[in-house]
Amino acid sequence: MAAAAVAAVPGTLGTLQAGRARLVAACCARLRPGSRLPGSLMGPRVAPAIWARGWAPAVEGSAPRRGYSSEVKTEDELRVRYLEEENRGIVVLGINRAYAKNSFSKNLIKMLSKAVDALKSDKKVRTIIVRSEVPGIFCAGADLKERVKMNPSEVGPFVSKIRAVINEIANLPVPTIAAIDGLALGGGLELALACDIRVAASSAKMGLVETKLAIIPGGGGTQRLPRAIGMSLAKELIFSARVLDGQEAKAVGLISHVLEQNQEGDAAYRKALDLAREFLPQGPVAMRVAKLAINQGMEVDLVTGLAIEEACYAQTIPTKDRLEGLLAFKEKRSPRYKGE
Repeated sequence: MAAAAVAAVPGTLGTLQAGRARLVAACCARLRPGSRLPGSLMGPRVAPAIWARGWAPAVEGSAPRRGYSSEVKTEDELRVRYLEEENRGIVVLGINRAYAKNSFSKNLIKMLSKAVDALKSDKKVRTIIVRSEVPGIFCAGADLKERVKMNPSEVGPFVSKIRAVINEIANLPVPTIAAIDGLALGGGLELALACDIRVAASSAKMGLVETKLAIIPGGGGTQRLPRAIGMSLAKELIFSARVLDGQEAKAVGLISHVLEQNQEGDAAYRKALDLAREFLPQGPVAMRVAKLAINQGMEVDLVTGLAIEEACYAQTIPTKDRLEGLLAFKEKRSPRYKGE
């Protein structure tokens, strides 16, 4: 039933049904140009989505290049690496502001926005890892030295920009993994919460500590932390500004994996890379619509969620990848998916 049709149903039920239909239609609109809803949810054709592109990162090898000098150029504060060979399809976003503990400056937020804008429409990207290029630090949140120089009228708009960029990362169509090898406080933890999966070293420290500064989390923390670990515990952590180590974070469900830190200081990144490699062989279209079905379905009731799943499943049926998967199964070989 399309949104226009159910709008005529009287009472609260009609309102709910109309809302469900709009949610499912919006879900399909994010899948691909020209999508249609399946079965009784059939509606009008969805116009193609147009993504802005204004930035293209250079392709680099898989070996990380670290730099810790206080003289790092602003263009090096975010390093975007497209991995090659057996890791082709994995992109690493490396934050590199050692002199400021990887805190969010105006420049870094601008660079993150441009990078995400380019990645979200790149069909060759299969998984994105967010990490730090600085030992012992993931991201310390907002750059307070820069913040203290702002007029009160500037603070709100800047926090809105941080929130918008973190939302863009949360809405990336491919799996995202936060590799937390060090301190992740305030906005740094909010950045990690926007990723689909979080892994951390046991020595890492994580917390939403904004109440210590007489403010509250402003990059989605009050919304994503309760969804990750439950409302009561999230309130406790935010009210107390408590900082957890990797083991404690794993115990409360904040992260999926905890590793003992290695000599190189990149145990979480290596685990994230292992996970990304596990994702690579799967069908690219299936991965995207699976993420969309889960994300959208978790925000609605079960009936609407099942309708979203139906809509998402329908998008995989006409793909060449689905036929390739069946053929590979029949021929007892590994499938060669192309994202088509």
